[in-house]
Amino acid sequence: MLDQKTYDRLLAKAKQTADLFTFDEFLLYWAKDRPEKLALEGDDLRFSFAEMEDATARVASALLEIGLKKGDRIAWFGKNSVTYFTLFFGAARAGIVMVPVGWRLAEPEAAFIIDNAGAKLLFLGDGFEACINTIGHCHNLIRTFTSEEARREVLVAPRTEFSPSSSDEAILQLYTSGTTGHPKGVVLSSRNLFGLRKVDLDNPPEYNLWDEDESVLVAMPCAHIGGTGLGVMALALGLPGVILAEFEPSRVFDAIENRGVTGFFIVPAALQILLNHPDCAKTDFSRIKYILYGASPIPLELLRECIAMFGAQFVQHYGMTETTGTICVLPPEDHSVEGNKRMRSAGKPLPGVEVVIRGADGKDLPTGEIGEIVTRSSNNMLGYWNLPEATAATMKNGWVATGDLGYMDQDGYVYIYDRAKDMIITGGENVYPAEVESGIYGHPDVLEVAVIGVPDEKWGEAVKAVCVPKPGASIDPDSVINWARERLARFKVPKSVDVIDSLPRNPSGKILRRQLRAPYWAGYDRQIN
Repeated sequence: MLDQKTYDRLLAKAKQTADLFTFDEFLLYWAKDRPEKLALEGDDLRFSFAEMEDATARVASALLEIGLKKGDRIAWFGKNSVTYFTLFFGAARAGIVMVPVGWRLAEPEAAFIIDNAGAKLLFLGDGFEACINTIGHCHNLIRTFTSEEARREVLVAPRTEFSPSSSDEAILQLYTSGTTGHPKGVVLSSRNLFGLRKVDLDNPPEYNLWDEDESVLVAMPCAHIGGTGLGVMALALGLPGVILAEFEPSRVFDAIENRGVTGFFIVPAALQILLNHPDCAKTDFSRIKYILYGASPIPLELLRECIAMFGAQFVQHYGMTETTGTICVLPPEDHSVEGNKRMRSAGKPLPGVEVVIRGADGKDLPTGEIGEIVTRSSNNMLGYWNLPEATAATMKNGWVATGDLGYMDQDGYVYIYDRAKDMIITGGENVYPAEVESGIYGHPDVLEVAVIGVPDEKWGEAVKAVCVPKPGASIDPDSVINWARERLARFKVPKSVDVIDSLPRNPSGKILRRQLRAPYWAGYDRQIN
């Protein structure tokens, strides 16, 4: 608990940046306020706030000198790094849109995103230089840079005047798994990323007030809102962002013990990995204040083990890429080692976020009734890139339909029961069945396939393929898995394959996935994990 004097001091400091809504404003502010303080630190670079302001201005200048203009796209294919965040922040200052591409994707999947975005420049992270021979030749690219070339040419280019982007212009495009087999580009603005901060400063909870001696750990992938979003959060707070190339337990422990980290975001499956690592018990966690987690509720036994080991307070975040991350929070006081009903919820809406439950007729449902969770706030995306029909289907009158089914209790807590869409969340990664099915179709023995999510103790949910063999053929499950592994990112590959005679369908021919899923979810309070 913070004493009142400390709370008031931190709140007063936070309010000084309440009216900042763009990357240009934040970078200029912190460069003046704390020029020598560490801003970003990774394996590749280390910048103070003054150095980061200068480097990002040079990035903006370089991109414009190459011939890019506001609204153009650039892409990053690689792991987390200070180089990535410097390119992103610099591009955002000039209104050029960064498209981070998940490095775990298979090259055809990555190429689709780069082409779909119409990226003019591609930047390859350290260790991905060989990809210049594959995805480096996508259609709209003017040039592909390695990270070394970016650091040597772009981050130190001559600084020139440029017109900063406004708060409502696009600056980030994150790709979500696709219901039709292809991912969709979610277009976000600076207001999406920073807009809720001001609303939250009326009476903020302690876990939203950070002191100047703290640091933010960025260990989740930058192609996700949970990765890039943490880097943005560090900038908004004026705190150091400690950038790990990827989630690696020993490096997480080192960052906590030796690099000033006091908070981080993680998925429950990764927390379990930390606990099971041999270095965990040897690490000093005394500086950790809060552990933010999302993608699924935390199992009670895992919470008990984490509190015993880390001694931190836990905050669950619920949201989606289309809502720029968090819209509901379950605060520390609702986490109990004895267990309670609220721990099965997604928490309450943030200040400035409206959440309602709607029925199939589009009308709001009363307390306790299950329907689709719909939300409205400054967090809601600008739309899907070049997909007006998909945008119109998801966004209506400023409201975003989450695709999750749930209900709200009398105290305003949101409970998720199922997904209206078929998405699977495995280890924090979103997977749509259509993507996996597209990767399996073409297997010589498979006539039809349906992909579902089933409960998994480690990953929350696991991908399962249910296949129907071609006449006269028999299906070897390992063959299907290996076939998919050659065409899909590893986390999308089915963990198991069932073989049945025919898929259940409704009269119009639609596959009845819920009927396929039902036996695996029998006995569970909710139909997702």
